[in-house]
Amino acid sequence: MQVTETLAEGLKHEFQISVPASDLDAKADARLVDLKDKVRLNGFRPGKVPVSHLKKVYGRSVMAETIDQTIRDTNSQLFTERGFRLATEPKVTMPTEEKAVEDILAGKSDLTYTVAIEVVPVIQLADFKSFTVEKPVADVTDAEVDEAIKRIAEQNRTFAAKGEGAKAETGDRVTISFKGSIDGTPFEGGAGEDMPVTIGSNTFIPGFEEQLIGIAAGETRTLKVSFPKNYGSEKLAGQAAEFETSASLVEAAQETVVDDEFAKTLGLESLDKLKEAARERLASEFAGATRQRVKRTLLDRLDETHRFEAPPSLVEEEFDQMWKSIQSEMESGGKTFADENTTEEAAREEYHKIADRRVRLGLVLSEIGERNKITVTDDEVSRAVIERARQMPGREKEVWDFYRNNANALAQLRAPIYEDKVVDFILELANVTEKKVTREELYKDDEAEKSAA
Repeated sequence: MQVTETLAEGLKHEFQISVPASDLDAKADARLVDLKDKVRLNGFRPGKVPVSHLKKVYGRSVMAETIDQTIRDTNSQLFTERGFRLATEPKVTMPTEEKAVEDILAGKSDLTYTVAIEVVPVIQLADFKSFTVEKPVADVTDAEVDEAIKRIAEQNRTFAAKGEGAKAETGDRVTISFKGSIDGTPFEGGAGEDMPVTIGSNTFIPGFEEQLIGIAAGETRTLKVSFPKNYGSEKLAGQAAEFETSASLVEAAQETVVDDEFAKTLGLESLDKLKEAARERLASEFAGATRQRVKRTLLDRLDETHRFEAPPSLVEEEFDQMWKSIQSEMESGGKTFADENTTEEAAREEYHKIADRRVRLGLVLSEIGERNKITVTDDEVSRAVIERARQMPGREKEVWDFYRNNANALAQLRAPIYEDKVVDFILELANVTEKKVTREELYKDDEAEKSAA
């Protein structure tokens, strides 16, 4: 075997490899000998088929298999000897001229091909014991618990019918039946029967609920609205529509008394137990926000201390996925780059930087995990699947089967678990200091950090 490096440019390498025809022929003959005891041909007893005859019958296909296996083995040996970790699958280029191909398959000429690769750079990990990470911690206040209880009360408020002829006001609940049409033609999904609508809840398309103000039970009116440009259905997005709407019941919200009896309607023993549950939920939410802030800080630190060239193909792949998502969001929202006070060129440059950061951080986290033998167990993945299934009541088996039969989906579920375990490993070594903050400080707007992380 002769190997000649024809390109060494950054992380990109290309080699021309030549394997003697005699080596291929010897390997093919060995495969034919092995085949001798396995094939059954008319006119020959088992195991008595001459290799020369097998070569006439199977020689071409066996040589093709031999070439394929030789290329894989040769490439693997080459990459191992040179300590290469591939960023992408190697690109093999074979002779394409018909006569050259025939001569190789016939064992008349050497196999010469090129293989182009892109490798992962050698990563020098930082000393994580030198990292200082600030951990913002917010305590749950009594006022925040009271506010949470108030929201729960509003979500569980009761309604009572208003008097005969009473007009609907903002905050009232109106039971309606409606038929929608565009240019006089009914459209799919545009009708509903006995649907309760709370005026001001903004659950219907813009302008719909406001036109119910003043309606009375038994009254019918035509509501004129336009579907948002970013509406989920392309057929309806931006379209002007009319809804012939009849009200059958108008109800007013009743004041909710927050006491032990109210708590019992929610399945809790008392108001104190309700407050305790609300406090625990808020504490859990705060802990989640703290975790995200600490993680972003740590990722920023990893980014600062691990500057190296990321494999271009991986960066482009990451960018392409991000860019498609951005374009889709802008199209559905009817926005342009000018609306975002930028240009497409500037946006591309910015997202290329984000893609580069993500790839580098992914490689760094992977390197840390590999060196420290951090793994994700099957039990941890199973627990994650179960948690996903719980989020979709009634469809648990469907969710479980989806992940069981979809290796890519399972890998996507495993990835964040692995990342979190690596982050925890680093935090154990780093110098983490707590800082008391308010809820507002904990949740302060930091979209730039979120998108970059």
